[in-house]
Amino acid sequence: MLAEHPGLDVVVTMAGVGGAEDLRDPAHFDATRITMDANFLGTVRVVDAFTPHLIARGAGTIVTVSSGIGFLPFPLMASYAASKAAVHAYSEALRAQLLGTGVEVAELVPPAVATHLGSGNPNALALDAYVEEALGLLAQTPTPREILVATVHMHRFAERDGSYDRLVAERSRALASLPGRSAG
Repeated sequence: MLAEHPGLDVVVTMAGVGGAEDLRDPAHFDATRITMDANFLGTVRVVDAFTPHLIARGAGTIVTVSSGIGFLPFPLMASYAASKAAVHAYSEALRAQLLGTGVEVAELVPPAVATHLGSGNPNALALDAYVEEALGLLAQTPTPREILVATVHMHRFAERDGSYDRLVAERSRALASLPGRSAG
């Protein structure tokens, strides 16, 4: 593919699979493996496929896609949160390792967006509104290290703002939807 597109200078890694899991049930491991393989290892595979090309060009941008849930977990989707936290940490390390090569790393950090994965969330941001705001942020020069639409700030900065424990407790209420659990 690179032979057909030698001018390629932007790579976007985007994967998002996940669902509700009961961590009390060891059967969740298969779902965890699938989620980590797609969301985190899929990101690594794409980055590895294109990094040598971008370094050889001496310029380019890698855009990874993590999630606000990687900073402020939704306990019902533990593996999804862990996979996106891993993408964040990997993005930070990749940025440090590519320093001086001409290749930039930007991390897109979406909140819940009304896609098939976020469609059941009444607080999900409309897809068109998300795209418009995110593209505006991506167009800035220089490209920000983290692309944070306004509605993801509460996720990204919850620890700093002192709201982390309260928000995780609120999000933990969704655990009552698991079999054998109650809202108590």
